[in-house]
Amino acid sequence: MRVSINQIKEMKQNGEKISMLTAYDYTTAKIVDEAGIPLILVGDSLGMVVLGFDTSIPVTMDIMLHHTKAVVRGTKNALIVGDMPFMTYHVSTEDCLRNAGMFIQEAGAQAIKLEGGVTVAEKVRQVVNCGIPVMGHIGLTPQSINQLGGHKAQGKSIESARGIIEDAIALEQAGAFSVVLEAVPYKLAALITKKLSIPTIGIGAGPDCDGQVQVINDTFGSYTEFVPKHARQYAQIAEIMRKAVAEYDSDVKAGNFPTNDNSYIIDKEVIAKLEKEYK
Repeated sequence: MRVSINQIKEMKQNGEKISMLTAYDYTTAKIVDEAGIPLILVGDSLGMVVLGFDTSIPVTMDIMLHHTKAVVRGTKNALIVGDMPFMTYHVSTEDCLRNAGMFIQEAGAQAIKLEGGVTVAEKVRQVVNCGIPVMGHIGLTPQSINQLGGHKAQGKSIESARGIIEDAIALEQAGAFSVVLEAVPYKLAALITKKLSIPTIGIGAGPDCDGQVQVINDTFGSYTEFVPKHARQYAQIAEIMRKAVAEYDSDVKAGNFPTNDNSYIIDKEVIAKLEKEYK
């Protein structure tokens, strides 16, 4: 049985730290799920780390649904959160409800995530009222990168910090079951975590959040174009893959792969007959 939002909330109440990772495909999701990670985010970050876009803005619902379905197929235990892409919840509540519903009904996710606080609180309330769990996301919101002027820490000034606190409160009051704090000063994140009764999930927001989320490609070291300050590489998969590819290439060129052990066999009588017929 999959982890529920109530179990995630109970983890905060019990003082148990919450681990969350992104996943975008069946194989990776299966590994993450088998490792016991309770929350998996199918993030629109796949736009950069999987599809090679400069930002997450070009990511569409079709793309998100495609990848979410794969992640759901690869998991049995984790709660799967689908990331609402740019402009799929901004125009109207109707758009928001329809697209959120597609993540649940069509893709098989158990929750959705959207960016914003006070400005989207009423939409969050409407989605929750329809029975769809919502994870909020405030601080650095990548879909607003053009407005924010780049990937910069948020909440450093008194006005900005107050805005993030109010966003967090608004999301909790709207019924969100948790909220991501991205690129927020750690003392501000600690204050918000203490203020809220729902879990905070930090990414570049310090150790006092109730949980942490990372882009798995950063954690694996497979995306090398840019390594965020908040990331820690637990492996260097890119280097391992480069070495493996080079060894494969060398073996093929030298005639060392494949060998008979990597090949299929045919009955001696059959091949003898064919060789006689086609000599």
